[in-house]
Amino acid sequence: MRSVEDQLTRVTAAAVAPRPVRVAISEAQGLLCAEEVVTENPLPGFDQAAIDGYAVRSVDVAEAGIAADDSDSPGEHIVVVLPVVGEVSAGSRTPTRLQPRQAVRVETGAPLPTLADAVLPLRWTDGGLSKVKIGHAVESGDYVRHVGDDVQPGDVAVRAGTIIGAAQVGLLAAVGRTRVLVHPRPRLSVISVGGELVDIDRTPGPGQVFDVNSYSLAAAARDAGADVNRVGIASREASQLRDVVEGQLIRSEIVVICAPLGGTASENIRDALAPLGDIEIDRIAMHPGSVQGFGQLGRDEVPTFLLPSNPVSALVAFEVMVRPLVRIALGKRKPMRRVIRARTVGPIASVRGRRGYLRGQLMRDEQTGEYLVQVIGSSESGSSHLLAGLAEANCLVVVESDVDEVHTGDEVDVLFLAQRG
Repeated sequence: MRSVEDQLTRVTAAAVAPRPVRVAISEAQGLLCAEEVVTENPLPGFDQAAIDGYAVRSVDVAEAGIAADDSDSPGEHIVVVLPVVGEVSAGSRTPTRLQPRQAVRVETGAPLPTLADAVLPLRWTDGGLSKVKIGHAVESGDYVRHVGDDVQPGDVAVRAGTIIGAAQVGLLAAVGRTRVLVHPRPRLSVISVGGELVDIDRTPGPGQVFDVNSYSLAAAARDAGADVNRVGIASREASQLRDVVEGQLIRSEIVVICAPLGGTASENIRDALAPLGDIEIDRIAMHPGSVQGFGQLGRDEVPTFLLPSNPVSALVAFEVMVRPLVRIALGKRKPMRRVIRARTVGPIASVRGRRGYLRGQLMRDEQTGEYLVQVIGSSESGSSHLLAGLAEANCLVVVESDVDEVHTGDEVDVLFLAQRG
């Protein structure tokens, strides 16, 4: 029996990231940047108002708000009155020049008039149109976005290895980039094999079941970040199965096949695929999903997985073995799920000699902040195959192979699954 670590080492050694491609920035979200995006022009490209108000020379309003020494009313402050000689809106392309002791009404983002060195917020004035009363001074540079405040020419706007999110897309647009080099999503094909399978748009006959795996694994692959092709159900007949798989090897970086892996069924599938390359079907020291296969098929030696037909076993095996390969192909530095320690709220039975990946519900104690976890179902009672339990799980509880029982209150490793809600 091969250990989980040995199998993962074998799988991850086969990881090949697709070549970087240049895509429109609107299509880059969630992908890893594959270049250093160097800014050619300053941002902002011109001095502009950072707030609605009045562009002024700070020296002309320096006395505003100062207590008047000769005032008859104690506490009275100086109000400066300036003529308003124009208005500049955002996007204006007409140069405006400010003379001493004048003000110009400006919108946020409007070009700053020549000689103006500050903007008075509208709330500090009476909002006058022909003349404005000012009761508050500003310093030079107040409420002004200066040329290059954000980035200067030669600055790196987005670094290679950065996940492109909303802020990065916005910055790329701001510096005038329409396209960016990224690590693309690896293409992954999912194939189901089984004479008992029918697609969900048909009514199962006696002894038939819906094809669950191609849908659930396609969803898991999308969640991991892959570009997924759900092939659906393939025939067990050797030449037909081989043709289907060979067709996917041309268009995929990863192929996942779900099929019965017990007895002669696995031998038949392995023999059918033998002309494309060698797939080793092994028993891995994990549960569920201990029997699985892996090989590199086709001229390009595409990593190809054989996963068990049981839906829960297939999803767990995908989580442990296939998902890390997808994340590596995406260029992620940390391809594995985050692991935390949690205290059990009930006993857990596992299978000695195999590492358990058991469905669980992760909670947090409101008073102590401690993580608590409860296992859903029981591998010992035979309920580990029930898909409804996995749908309720938000984590996988990891029980090491040398443990067959975890007591209430013991600490265990827990893998976060995708967040719901």
